[in-house]
Amino acid sequence: MSEKNNHRFGLLGRDIDYSFSKTYFTEKFEREERSTFTYENFDLPNLENFKAILAQPGLKGMNVTIPYKEEVIPFMDELDDVAEAIGAVNTIVFNPNGTTKGFNTDYIGFRDSISPVLRNDITSALILGTGGASKAVVFALQKMGIKTQYVSRNKTTSSIGYDDVSSLVLKTHKLIVNCTPLGTFPNINLKPPLNYNLLTSQHVLFDLIYNPSETSFLKEGLRQGATIANGATMLVGQAEASWSLWNS
Repeated sequence: MSEKNNHRFGLLGRDIDYSFSKTYFTEKFEREERSTFTYENFDLPNLENFKAILAQPGLKGMNVTIPYKEEVIPFMDELDDVAEAIGAVNTIVFNPNGTTKGFNTDYIGFRDSISPVLRNDITSALILGTGGASKAVVFALQKMGIKTQYVSRNKTTSSIGYDDVSSLVLKTHKLIVNCTPLGTFPNINLKPPLNYNLLTSQHVLFDLIYNPSETSFLKEGLRQGATIANGATMLVGQAEASWSLWNS
C-alpha cells in the first residue's frame, strides 16, 4: 500500500459524479497539507459488492448518500445511538480493530442550518419525502420542539399524499422541507407537486438540494414571498461533523 493511500476516505452512493463531498474534502486536505489523505467516490449500482469495499486497506472513514443511508445499516458492526434512533447512517467510522460504526451527522448539519431562518411561530413542518435524509430532518426538528408531518407520493399510515396538502394544512405547517431529489441538476425544472399559490410570506422553504442553489421548489416559494434556504450550509455542517468523528 502506497503512502498516498494511508488515510483513505470516501463517499458511498449511486450516480454521485456531482458530489459535493469529494471536492470539499479534497480541497480541505490540500489546504491542511495532508498529503497522505485521499477522498474517493464509491459509486455503486447496488450494495452487492460493498463488503469487499469495506475490507479494502487504508479506509478510515466514509460518507453515505442517496440511496444507501438505510440500506447500509446491516453492514455496520455497531450503530451510534442517534443513527439507530434516526434509522439512517450517513457517516461510517473504520475502527483500528477493523470494525465499523455507523453515525448520522445529517441532523447536526440540518439543525445548525435551519436555526437562523426559524421563527417562534413555526411549530409544525411538512417533510417532503420519506428517505434516509428526511429521517434525520425529522429527528432534528422534533428535538427542537417542532411537530412534523411526512408527505409522499404514496399515502401511508405515517404520511399524507400531496393531494392532501390543502390550504388548511399549509396554514398550520409554515415550514416545508424538501428531502426529495426533485429539482437536482440536471433536472432543474422538476419540483414536488404542491399548490405553490397557497404559500405566503409566513412560510419558510428549505431544500436539501444544493445544486442548483435555487431550485424550482425554492423559486416558487420566493415568488410567493416566502423565506428560502438551501442545503449548502447543511452539507458543510454534516461534513465537518463527520471529520470530527473520523479524528476522535
